[in-house]
Amino acid sequence: MRIPVSIRAARRSPLLQVVKSAAATIAAWLIAGWIFPAQLPVFAAIAALLVVQPSVNQSLSKALERSIGVISGVVIALALGWLLGSPSGIVLLAVVVAMLAAWLFRASPGTGNQVAISAMLVLALGSSSPEYALARIVETLIGVVIGIVVNALIVPPVLTAPARRDVGLLGRELAASLDRLAVALPEPQTPARLQELMVEVRLLRPMKDAAEASIAAGEESLTLNPRRSNHREQLREMRALLDRLSPIVTQTIGMTRAYFDHYDDSIAEEPAVHAIAEQLRRAGHDVRLAVQIADVAPEPEALTSAIPALTAPLVITPPSSGHWILIGSLMEDLRRIRGELLGEE
Repeated sequence: MRIPVSIRAARRSPLLQVVKSAAATIAAWLIAGWIFPAQLPVFAAIAALLVVQPSVNQSLSKALERSIGVISGVVIALALGWLLGSPSGIVLLAVVVAMLAAWLFRASPGTGNQVAISAMLVLALGSSSPEYALARIVETLIGVVIGIVVNALIVPPVLTAPARRDVGLLGRELAASLDRLAVALPEPQTPARLQELMVEVRLLRPMKDAAEASIAAGEESLTLNPRRSNHREQLREMRALLDRLSPIVTQTIGMTRAYFDHYDDSIAEEPAVHAIAEQLRRAGHDVRLAVQIADVAPEPEALTSAIPALTAPLVITPPSSGHWILIGSLMEDLRRIRGELLGEE
Protein backbone atom coordinates (compact mmCIF):
# COMPACT_ATOMS: atom_id res chain seq x y z
CA MET A 1 0.00 0.00 0.00
CA ARG A 2 1.37 3.42 -0.93
CA ILE A 3 1.81 6.02 1.80
CA PRO A 4 -0.49 9.03 1.21
CA VAL A 5 1.35 12.09 -0.06
CA SER A 6 -0.29 14.26 2.61
CA ILE A 7 1.67 12.56 5.41
CA ARG A 8 5.01 12.46 3.61
CA ALA A 9 7.55 15.26 3.54
CA ALA A 10 9.15 16.39 0.29
CA ARG A 11 12.54 15.45 1.69
CA ARG A 12 13.85 13.62 4.73
CA SER A 13 14.90 15.55 7.80
CA PRO A 14 18.66 15.48 8.41
CA LEU A 15 19.77 12.40 10.32
CA LEU A 16 21.51 14.70 12.80
CA GLN A 17 18.13 16.19 13.68
CA VAL A 18 16.79 12.74 14.52
CA VAL A 19 19.87 11.98 16.64
CA LYS A 20 19.52 15.28 18.53
CA SER A 21 15.82 14.64 19.22
CA ALA A 22 16.55 11.15 20.48
CA ALA A 23 19.43 12.35 22.66
CA ALA A 24 17.35 15.15 24.19
CA THR A 25 14.42 12.81 24.87
CA ILE A 26 16.61 10.17 26.53
CA ALA A 27 18.46 12.74 28.63
CA ALA A 28 15.21 14.36 29.76
CA TRP A 29 13.72 10.98 30.68
CA LEU A 30 16.75 9.96 32.75
CA ILE A 31 17.25 13.27 34.54
CA ALA A 32 13.58 13.88 35.29
CA GLY A 33 13.17 10.25 36.34
CA TRP A 34 16.06 10.67 38.78
CA ILE A 35 14.54 13.84 40.26
CA PHE A 36 10.97 12.48 40.40
CA PRO A 37 11.36 8.71 40.80
CA ALA A 38 7.74 8.14 41.79
CA GLN A 39 6.33 8.99 38.34
CA LEU A 40 7.22 8.17 34.75
CA PRO A 41 8.80 11.37 33.30
CA VAL A 42 6.39 11.58 30.39
CA PHE A 43 6.10 15.37 30.48
CA ALA A 44 9.87 15.87 30.37
CA ALA A 45 10.35 13.47 27.46
CA ILE A 46 7.55 15.04 25.42
CA ALA A 47 8.86 18.55 26.08
CA ALA A 48 12.40 17.67 25.03
CA LEU A 49 11.16 15.91 21.89
CA LEU A 50 9.04 18.86 20.80
CA VAL A 51 11.59 21.54 21.63
CA VAL A 52 14.37 20.19 19.38
CA GLN A 53 13.63 22.12 16.18
CA PRO A 54 15.62 22.90 13.01
CA SER A 55 16.94 26.14 14.54
CA VAL A 56 17.73 27.45 18.02
CA ASN A 57 15.27 30.30 17.55
CA GLN A 58 12.49 27.85 16.70
CA SER A 59 13.46 25.80 19.75
CA LEU A 60 12.99 28.82 22.01
CA SER A 61 9.60 29.54 20.44
CA LYS A 62 8.53 25.92 20.88
CA ALA A 63 9.88 25.95 24.45
CA LEU A 64 7.79 29.00 25.31
CA GLU A 65 4.73 27.45 23.67
CA ARG A 66 5.23 24.18 25.51
CA SER A 67 5.86 25.82 28.89
CA ILE A 68 2.85 28.14 28.75
CA GLY A 69 0.65 25.31 27.51
CA VAL A 70 1.70 22.91 30.26
CA ILE A 71 1.42 25.45 33.06
CA SER A 72 -2.01 26.56 31.87
CA GLY A 73 -3.22 22.99 31.41
CA VAL A 74 -1.95 21.90 34.81
CA VAL A 75 -3.60 24.88 36.51
CA ILE A 76 -6.92 24.11 34.79
CA ALA A 77 -6.70 20.44 35.78
CA LEU A 78 -5.81 21.37 39.36
CA ALA A 79 -8.73 23.79 39.61
CA LEU A 80 -11.26 21.35 38.15
CA GLY A 81 -9.98 18.54 40.38
CA TRP A 82 -10.28 20.72 43.45
CA LEU A 83 -13.80 21.85 42.52
CA LEU A 84 -15.30 18.60 41.19
CA GLY A 85 -13.19 15.82 42.64
CA SER A 86 -11.82 13.10 40.38
CA PRO A 87 -14.62 11.39 38.44
CA SER A 88 -13.72 10.01 35.02
CA GLY A 89 -15.86 12.57 33.22
CA ILE A 90 -13.74 15.41 34.51
CA VAL A 91 -11.04 14.55 31.96
CA LEU A 92 -13.34 15.40 29.07
CA LEU A 93 -14.54 18.52 30.86
CA ALA A 94 -10.93 19.59 31.38
CA VAL A 95 -10.20 19.24 27.66
CA VAL A 96 -13.20 21.40 26.74
CA VAL A 97 -12.40 24.04 29.35
CA ALA A 98 -8.74 24.13 28.28
CA MET A 99 -9.64 24.62 24.62
CA LEU A 100 -12.13 27.38 25.47
CA ALA A 101 -9.55 29.12 27.66
CA ALA A 102 -6.97 29.00 24.86
CA TRP A 103 -9.53 30.39 22.42
CA LEU A 104 -10.47 33.16 24.85
CA PHE A 105 -6.86 34.32 25.18
CA ARG A 106 -6.18 33.95 21.42
CA ALA A 107 -3.48 31.36 21.95
CA SER A 108 -1.75 29.89 18.92
CA PRO A 109 -3.03 26.48 17.74
CA GLY A 110 0.06 24.77 19.16
CA THR A 111 -0.31 26.41 22.55
CA GLY A 112 -4.06 25.73 22.64
CA ASN A 113 -3.55 22.05 21.90
CA GLN A 114 -0.82 21.88 24.52
CA VAL A 115 -3.14 23.32 27.19
CA ALA A 116 -5.76 20.68 26.47
CA ILE A 117 -3.25 17.81 26.28
CA SER A 118 -1.56 18.81 29.53
CA ALA A 119 -4.85 19.09 31.41
CA MET A 120 -5.91 15.69 30.12
CA LEU A 121 -2.60 14.01 30.99
CA VAL A 122 -2.50 15.42 34.51
CA LEU A 123 -5.96 14.09 35.29
CA ALA A 124 -5.55 10.80 33.42
CA LEU A 125 -2.06 9.84 34.61
CA GLY A 126 -1.85 11.31 38.07
CA SER A 127 -3.87 13.25 40.54
CA SER A 128 -5.09 16.76 41.01
CA SER A 129 -2.99 17.49 44.09
CA PRO A 130 -0.88 20.67 44.10
CA GLU A 131 2.31 18.64 44.69
CA TYR A 132 1.70 16.51 41.63
CA ALA A 133 0.84 19.53 39.48
CA LEU A 134 3.96 21.40 40.56
CA ALA A 135 6.12 18.33 39.86
CA ARG A 136 4.74 18.10 36.32
CA ILE A 137 5.49 21.76 35.67
CA VAL A 138 9.05 21.37 36.92
CA GLU A 139 9.40 18.17 34.90
CA THR A 140 8.29 19.98 31.75
CA LEU A 141 10.75 22.80 32.34
CA ILE A 142 13.52 20.22 32.73
CA GLY A 143 12.64 18.74 29.36
CA VAL A 144 12.46 22.20 27.77
CA VAL A 145 15.88 23.23 29.06
CA ILE A 146 17.47 19.95 27.97
CA GLY A 147 15.95 20.27 24.49
CA ILE A 148 17.31 23.81 24.05
CA VAL A 149 20.77 22.89 25.37
CA VAL A 150 21.07 19.84 23.14
CA ASN A 151 19.91 21.75 20.06
CA ALA A 152 22.32 24.62 20.78
CA LEU A 153 25.40 22.56 21.59
CA ILE A 154 25.26 19.71 19.06
CA VAL A 155 26.17 21.39 15.77
CA PRO A 156 23.39 24.01 15.49
CA PRO A 157 22.15 23.96 11.89
CA VAL A 158 23.22 26.85 9.67
CA LEU A 159 21.20 26.98 6.45
CA THR A 160 23.37 29.23 4.31
CA ALA A 161 24.20 26.62 1.66
CA PRO A 162 20.60 26.32 0.35
CA ALA A 163 20.40 30.12 0.09
CA ARG A 164 23.59 30.28 -1.98
CA ARG A 165 22.40 27.41 -4.14
CA ASP A 166 18.96 28.85 -4.88
CA VAL A 167 20.21 32.38 -5.55
CA GLY A 168 22.86 30.95 -7.88
CA LEU A 169 20.27 28.88 -9.73
CA LEU A 170 18.01 31.91 -10.09
CA GLY A 171 20.85 34.04 -11.47
CA ARG A 172 21.93 31.46 -13.99
CA GLU A 173 18.38 30.88 -15.22
CA LEU A 174 17.79 34.64 -15.41
CA ALA A 175 20.91 35.04 -17.56
CA ALA A 176 19.76 32.16 -19.75
CA SER A 177 16.34 33.81 -20.19
CA LEU A 178 18.00 37.04 -21.31
CA ASP A 179 20.14 35.07 -23.77
CA ARG A 180 17.12 33.19 -25.12
CA LEU A 181 15.28 36.45 -25.76
CA ALA A 182 18.41 37.91 -27.39
CA VAL A 183 18.57 34.94 -29.76
CA ALA A 184 14.84 35.10 -30.55
CA LEU A 185 14.55 38.82 -31.31
CA PRO A 186 16.51 38.97 -34.61
CA GLU A 187 15.02 35.76 -36.02
CA PRO A 188 11.50 34.74 -37.15
CA GLN A 189 9.83 32.48 -34.58
CA THR A 190 7.25 29.73 -34.78
CA PRO A 191 4.20 29.78 -32.48
CA ALA A 192 5.58 26.76 -30.65
CA ARG A 193 8.89 28.51 -30.00
CA LEU A 194 7.09 31.63 -28.74
CA GLN A 195 5.10 29.50 -26.30
CA GLU A 196 8.31 27.81 -25.20
CA LEU A 197 9.90 31.20 -24.48
CA MET A 198 6.96 32.13 -22.24
CA VAL A 199 6.97 28.83 -20.38
CA GLU A 200 10.70 29.05 -19.72
CA VAL A 201 10.67 32.65 -18.54
CA ARG A 202 7.73 32.00 -16.18
CA LEU A 203 9.92 29.54 -14.28
CA LEU A 204 11.79 32.54 -12.91
CA ARG A 205 9.01 33.45 -10.48
CA PRO A 206 8.95 30.16 -8.53
CA MET A 207 12.75 30.15 -8.56
CA LYS A 208 12.76 33.65 -7.06
CA ASP A 209 10.26 32.55 -4.42
CA ALA A 210 12.43 29.53 -3.61
CA ALA A 211 15.49 31.76 -3.21
CA GLU A 212 13.54 34.12 -0.95
CA ALA A 213 12.36 31.19 1.19
CA SER A 214 15.88 29.78 1.45
CA ILE A 215 17.33 33.12 2.56
CA ALA A 216 14.53 33.51 5.12
CA ALA A 217 15.25 30.01 6.43
CA GLY A 218 18.95 30.85 6.60
CA GLU A 219 18.27 34.02 8.56
CA GLU A 220 16.03 32.05 10.90
CA SER A 221 18.75 29.45 11.44
CA LEU A 222 21.25 32.14 12.50
CA THR A 223 18.98 33.77 15.07
CA LEU A 224 20.40 33.01 18.55
CA ASN A 225 22.81 30.55 16.93
CA PRO A 226 26.32 30.44 18.50
CA ARG A 227 27.79 29.96 15.01
CA ARG A 228 26.03 32.93 13.45
CA SER A 229 29.06 35.28 13.29
CA ASN A 230 30.77 33.14 10.64
CA HIS A 231 27.79 33.07 8.29
CA ARG A 232 25.87 36.31 8.77
CA GLU A 233 27.84 38.25 6.15
CA GLN A 234 27.21 35.51 3.55
CA LEU A 235 23.47 35.80 4.01
CA ARG A 236 23.65 39.58 3.78
CA GLU A 237 25.37 39.20 0.42
CA MET A 238 22.73 36.73 -0.75
CA ARG A 239 19.92 39.04 0.38
CA ALA A 240 21.49 42.04 -1.40
CA LEU A 241 22.00 39.96 -4.55
CA LEU A 242 18.41 38.75 -4.54
CA ASP A 243 17.21 42.32 -4.11
CA ARG A 244 19.17 43.23 -7.26
CA LEU A 245 17.89 40.26 -9.25
CA SER A 246 14.20 40.48 -8.30
CA PRO A 247 13.40 43.58 -10.41
CA ILE A 248 15.37 42.11 -13.32
CA VAL A 249 13.22 38.97 -13.09
CA THR A 250 10.10 41.12 -13.39
CA GLN A 251 11.52 43.09 -16.30
CA THR A 252 12.73 40.00 -18.16
CA ILE A 253 9.31 38.39 -17.87
CA GLY A 254 7.74 41.65 -19.07
CA MET A 255 10.05 41.89 -22.08
CA THR A 256 9.34 38.33 -23.10
CA ARG A 257 5.61 38.90 -22.66
CA ALA A 258 5.70 42.06 -24.77
CA TYR A 259 7.59 40.22 -27.51
CA PHE A 260 5.05 37.39 -27.37
CA ASP A 261 2.04 39.72 -27.50
CA HIS A 262 3.32 41.99 -30.30
CA TYR A 263 5.17 39.45 -32.39
CA ASP A 264 5.06 39.31 -36.16
CA ASP A 265 7.64 38.11 -38.64
CA SER A 266 8.71 41.64 -39.62
CA ILE A 267 10.07 42.40 -36.15
CA ALA A 268 13.36 40.70 -37.04
CA GLU A 269 13.87 43.27 -39.83
CA GLU A 270 13.80 46.20 -37.41
CA PRO A 271 17.37 47.58 -36.98
CA ALA A 272 16.76 48.52 -33.34
CA VAL A 273 15.93 44.91 -32.49
CA HIS A 274 19.46 43.76 -33.29
CA ALA A 275 20.93 46.44 -31.03
CA ILE A 276 18.55 45.45 -28.22
CA ALA A 277 19.50 41.79 -28.65
CA GLU A 278 23.17 42.69 -28.21
CA GLN A 279 22.36 44.59 -25.02
CA LEU A 280 20.41 41.61 -23.70
CA ARG A 281 23.47 39.40 -24.26
CA ARG A 282 25.55 41.91 -22.33
CA ALA A 283 22.96 41.98 -19.56
CA GLY A 284 23.05 38.18 -19.36
CA HIS A 285 26.83 38.35 -19.03
CA ASP A 286 26.60 40.87 -16.19
CA VAL A 287 23.96 38.79 -14.38
CA ARG A 288 26.31 35.80 -14.47
CA LEU A 289 29.09 38.03 -13.22
CA ALA A 290 26.93 39.24 -10.32
CA VAL A 291 25.89 35.75 -9.19
CA GLN A 292 29.39 34.28 -9.19
CA ILE A 293 29.54 35.14 -5.47
CA ALA A 294 26.72 32.62 -4.96
CA ASP A 295 28.56 29.80 -6.75
CA VAL A 296 30.67 27.73 -4.39
CA ALA A 297 32.14 25.78 -7.32
CA PRO A 298 30.84 27.18 -10.61
CA GLU A 299 30.92 24.97 -13.64
CA PRO A 300 33.57 25.87 -16.24
CA GLU A 301 31.01 26.98 -18.78
CA ALA A 302 29.37 29.22 -16.19
CA LEU A 303 32.53 31.25 -15.65
CA THR A 304 32.50 34.62 -17.36
CA SER A 305 34.68 37.66 -17.82
CA ALA A 306 35.18 39.77 -14.70
CA ILE A 307 34.62 42.93 -16.76
CA PRO A 308 30.99 44.17 -16.93
CA ALA A 309 29.65 44.17 -20.47
CA LEU A 310 27.01 46.88 -20.07
CA THR A 311 28.90 50.11 -20.70
CA ALA A 312 27.23 53.09 -22.37
CA PRO A 313 23.43 53.21 -22.52
CA LEU A 314 21.89 52.14 -25.80
CA VAL A 315 20.63 54.97 -28.01
CA ILE A 316 18.54 54.14 -31.08
CA THR A 317 16.61 56.07 -33.69
CA PRO A 318 12.81 55.83 -33.72
CA PRO A 319 11.63 52.62 -35.42
CA SER A 320 10.62 53.04 -39.02
CA SER A 321 7.79 50.52 -38.86
CA GLY A 322 4.73 50.03 -36.67
CA HIS A 323 6.69 48.32 -33.92
CA TRP A 324 7.36 51.43 -31.88
CA ILE A 325 5.23 50.18 -28.95
CA LEU A 326 7.25 46.96 -28.66
CA ILE A 327 10.60 48.72 -29.19
CA GLY A 328 9.73 51.36 -26.60
CA SER A 329 8.66 48.72 -24.08
CA LEU A 330 11.84 46.70 -24.59
CA MET A 331 14.00 49.81 -24.32
CA GLU A 332 12.39 50.90 -21.05
CA ASP A 333 12.79 47.47 -19.46
CA LEU A 334 16.35 47.29 -20.74
CA ARG A 335 17.07 50.68 -19.19
CA ARG A 336 15.80 49.42 -15.84
CA ILE A 337 17.84 46.22 -16.08
CA ARG A 338 20.94 48.25 -16.81
CA GLY A 339 20.24 50.50 -13.83
CA GLU A 340 19.88 47.51 -11.48
CA LEU A 341 23.07 45.85 -12.70
CA LEU A 342 25.14 49.04 -12.54
CA GLY A 343 23.60 50.30 -9.32
CA GLU A 344 22.23 53.44 -10.91
CA GLU A 345 19.12 55.22 -9.76
